[in-house]
Amino acid sequence: MSLRVAAANLLKKLRFPASNAFPASTVTKNALPISISGKLKLSRWCQTGAYGWKINLRDPCLWIVISGHVAMTLGISASTVLAEDATEASSDNDPGDNLIGLRKIEDGSVVSNIHTAKWRVFTDKAREFFLQGKLDEAEKLFLSAIQEAKEGFGEQDPHVASACNNLAELYRVKKAFDKAEPLYLESINILEESFGPDDVRVGVAVHNLGQFYLGQRKLEEARISYERALKIKRRVLGYGHSECSDTMYHLGVVLYLQGKERDAEALIKDSIRMLEEGGEGESFVCIRRLRYLSQIYLKSHRVAEAEMVQRKILHVMELSKGWNSLDTVIAAESLALTLQASGNTKDSKELLERCLNVRKDLLPSDHIQIGANLLHLARVAMLDCSQHKKLDVSRAKTDLDMAKDHLHNSIRIARQCLEKVLKQKDKLKKYNKPGDSRKEGQAALAILLQSLNTLSSVELDKQELQEIQERDINLEAQEALLQCVSAYKEFVYERSIADAPEIKNEYLSCLKRAQNLLGHKLDQGPTKQGFPIAES
Repeated sequence: MSLRVAAANLLKKLRFPASNAFPASTVTKNALPISISGKLKLSRWCQTGAYGWKINLRDPCLWIVISGHVAMTLGISASTVLAEDATEASSDNDPGDNLIGLRKIEDGSVVSNIHTAKWRVFTDKAREFFLQGKLDEAEKLFLSAIQEAKEGFGEQDPHVASACNNLAELYRVKKAFDKAEPLYLESINILEESFGPDDVRVGVAVHNLGQFYLGQRKLEEARISYERALKIKRRVLGYGHSECSDTMYHLGVVLYLQGKERDAEALIKDSIRMLEEGGEGESFVCIRRLRYLSQIYLKSHRVAEAEMVQRKILHVMELSKGWNSLDTVIAAESLALTLQASGNTKDSKELLERCLNVRKDLLPSDHIQIGANLLHLARVAMLDCSQHKKLDVSRAKTDLDMAKDHLHNSIRIARQCLEKVLKQKDKLKKYNKPGDSRKEGQAALAILLQSLNTLSSVELDKQELQEIQERDINLEAQEALLQCVSAYKEFVYERSIADAPEIKNEYLSCLKRAQNLLGHKLDQGPTKQGFPIAES
């Protein structure tokens, strides 16, 4: 037992944080969150009449305002964590702490020379450049830090492993994976030589290697790394330690992506249970895992189980943050969309209306999340219409009028947001200032296209209720679809809003429906002026 306590204490000083579940003292905050490739692709289909829409769940920063769901990026930490000096003294009473270039090593002795001093200076300055986004400058200094660590501490010293890890993380961010992998492996080899193959520090480093492989979708390599890391952590720290929970979760993600859903579900649920038993049931890490589990259930069409998990998430958010929080709103909206998919429009509408009221209090009136919320409410109203039109035509017409009103506001907000993003982009470009409005622009454009596409369906449903002959062209529906096609070409081709698969799919849906309505093809590509051309 004393060995496990000592190992747990040592883990707090490790310079290889495995994920966001690590103690905050070991995490170097990064101003440049990096999205890892390989997101869980999820969607659900809702339909009213002949028209349907697909709710996509992908990037939490973008599609949360489109679908209302928080899709997790494979449970990988989105922030890069640089290694810290594990052997740096922490005692306030140690006079050695005040000596520049002096760093304690494992036996309590001190290594001090010009190389160790340079190693520290280079490492600190490189981290500074890294957090500023100056990756080329950071790379040069991290390379120099490795060389100084080797000359000052020795080729196989753990400080060299720390320096290798830092450079590997930088290369991962730059997507120079061929350069990153050898450094991860060298770091592991040094730690194995220094502490043995079953040391907990080796386990954490191997976990990081698993994250590196998972980010590239090298699933088998990631699985092997996570299984080895879990074996080491369980042996040293004990089965119930939070570090074991962290690796179990990541391993579960890999197994799910490999199609082993049952094994994946068991691991992920165990990792959640361990957090809850450790008093971390309300932590961000636990909520993130619950959300991922709910997405697995939705992907498997286990809607009732997904609803239970999402109700649990909302309950936790209500207790921990209350309703005056966008985090609670997001949890509620996610549940509302699941209820919508299961046909429970009453509860879905109540939740979405509450979300809208809170957003109006917390956000500017033209914020894109309000536009997305209105789009969701419009779709619920359309589902209500499909339920009422056979028994109460008047009520069905009221539902459609409500949907139309929501969509007009959603379209207005999306256009305002796009104009604001483009003005900001031009301003940053004029003054040569950094900035990334890509995701804001993508979200606004996606909402605009979806709202216009949905508006066309509202008009067609109104035509059906009014019993107008099908041969009569619905001009309002036609106009909405043509606006959708034109908006895509205007903002993607003319005004350089970055494209995305979800945006392109929505555009193609509008294009196809417009062609069917008009009876002739529309050009899919831009002309020199960027506008669509009708073809006979």
